[in-house]
Parts: sequence; C-alpha cells; structure tokens
Amino acid sequence: MAERKKQDSIPPTKRKGSVDDRRDSPRIAMEFLVRDVGLPHGEWESREGDLSLGGIYWKGKTAPHGTEVDVRFRLPGVPKEIRCRGEIIRVKAAGATIDFHVRFTELDVQSELAIAKALDDWMAERK
Repeated sequence: MAERKKQDSIPPTKRKGSVDDRRDSPRIAMEFLVRDVGLPHGEWESREGDLSLGGIYWKGKTAPHGTEVDVRFRLPGVPKEIRCRGEIIRVKAAGATIDFHVRFTELDVQSELAIAKALDDWMAERK
C-alpha cells in the first residue's frame, strides 16, 4: 500500500511506464539519412536530430508521405552502418519547422546493442 501512495504522489509525466514517460533513454545529437517508405524510389535525405534507444527525433520542413521511414546512420567506433525502419508516432508543428518523433520498428539486436553502448559511453563522458 505504501508503494502505491508513493507512486500516486509522483506527477503523471514522471511515472515509470506511463504514456507520458518518453525519456527512458538518454538522447544524443546525430545526423541521419532518412527515406520515406511510401515512395518506392525515394531519395535519402540528411536530417539532424537526436538518437535514443527506442527511436529518433528530427526537425524538418516537409512531412513524409507515409508513416514509415527507413533510417541509416553511423555510430562512433562502429564500422557497420546502422539501418533500420521506424514508424512516425508524433508530428508537431514548431513554427517554420515540423518535429518528427520516430519509434524503431525493425532494428536487429546487434544494432540495438551498438546504440545502447554508444548511449552508455556518451553518458559516461558526461560524468
């Protein structure tokens, strides 16, 4: 019962596992190549944003045609380029730009481990 009261005293945006708890992973600035899955022969476009364990975020000026994107990027110290697919889960107008939040939907285990290590290394450098 005491655990429940403690949990209830935490604001909803800070509760572990709540819908608003979207920062379970640190985020590091990255440059990505992104391609709209909805365009069969779409061009890869460079985007600057941030990377977390579960996905990416970037600002852009135009929205993709669909809700899925292919993503490519390189991590420091990792020779193999990371390639994955993601679902755009949130789009928000922010003045002259648009914020895009993407959740990884297809990411192999080796790539996920490489991202986790890069995030851990980045956090260790900050201490």
